[in-house]
Amino acid sequence: MAECRKIRPADRYTGKQGFTYDAGIAAETVGSRAICMHLLTIPSGGRAKAHKHATHETAIFQTEGRSVMYWGERLENRMEAEAGDLIYIPADMPHLPFNPGPGPCTAVIARTDPHEQESVVLLPELEHLVP
Repeated sequence: MAECRKIRPADRYTGKQGFTYDAGIAAETVGSRAICMHLLTIPSGGRAKAHKHATHETAIFQTEGRSVMYWGERLENRMEAEAGDLIYIPADMPHLPFNPGPGPCTAVIARTDPHEQESVVLLPELEHLVP
């Protein structure tokens, strides 16, 4: 029988995207089967690698700071976000987030992939499209 679990983020890991995450709810930590949720703090000037999450949706609640995300097949769209904003990223959507500063940007991220890094697909061919 499954049990309710509580996690206090203590462990950190570096994702394929290039950011360091605070470990949270995932198959690896609590045995989840359909969702993961973790914390991310992007330092001022921090930038992810262009990527997508194959077949998985992402929901983000930005709790602190500002961020910019380029998204679309050729990263042709630009979205700015600040503390209090909720962001939805459809499955298979290429995106590249970064923190323009001046301070850190913190967010709670949830994805329909219980293994946070398994669905990450890097898209190095799109890197040059974002200034």
